[in-house]
Amino acid sequence: MDRLNDLRRFYDLLAALERKLGGKRLLADCDGRMDWPPRGVYFFFEPGEIRTHSGQGPRVVRVGTHALAGGSRTKLWKRLSQHQGVRKSGGGNHRGSIFRLHVGTALIKRDKWPPAVAGTWGHGSSAGAAVRLAEQPLEQAVSQYICQMPFLWLAVDDNPGPASLRGVIERNAIALLSNYNTQDEPLDPPSPSWLRLQADRESIRHSGLWNVNHVTEVYDPVFLELLNKLVKCNH
Repeated sequence: MDRLNDLRRFYDLLAALERKLGGKRLLADCDGRMDWPPRGVYFFFEPGEIRTHSGQGPRVVRVGTHALAGGSRTKLWKRLSQHQGVRKSGGGNHRGSIFRLHVGTALIKRDKWPPAVAGTWGHGSSAGAAVRLAEQPLEQAVSQYICQMPFLWLAVDDNPGPASLRGVIERNAIALLSNYNTQDEPLDPPSPSWLRLQADRESIRHSGLWNVNHVTEVYDPVFLELLNKLVKCNH
């Protein structure tokens, strides 16, 4: 019951955040000219993925942030744009976005992509022109999938480093949402047809999230007080 109550409060806070932002956005409609905060935490939802225990409405399927390493200068929009891909071509670079990598891997299995693509996907931190050209249709499919996922963002303009408040929110939100340790009695479980069932990572299949890190951890409910304060001062 404690986790269920905490999930309800978590989603209440996201609802308050959504009201302050004027609604969720789609990456398909976003660009760098919009008024993004320098740093923050983002929460992705997904069509067809609905809460069944903590209330009504869509459930969060991925939580993320950026610039946690000391000295990192990555801005919030830069990270979101890596997930979005290249708007002009519709492609992208899954080697620069672990989110894109996981979605692409699941699409490969579900849609039976040919070895010319599947054989190189996720290999190496860079790739030559011929490999990137062969992967382009799958990159486009990944962009189409991710760009139709509504998301919210929470401005948290703190310094990169191990004490980052963004890191506290990210890891505790993931641990709260994850069903990895409660697979026999999951809360807000994913739909039977959700794409993550095709993912190659056990952590994704069992947690119900497009996340790998923190899904097996135990959350500290105190983080909800921090989230509440940050939502109240969000703009």
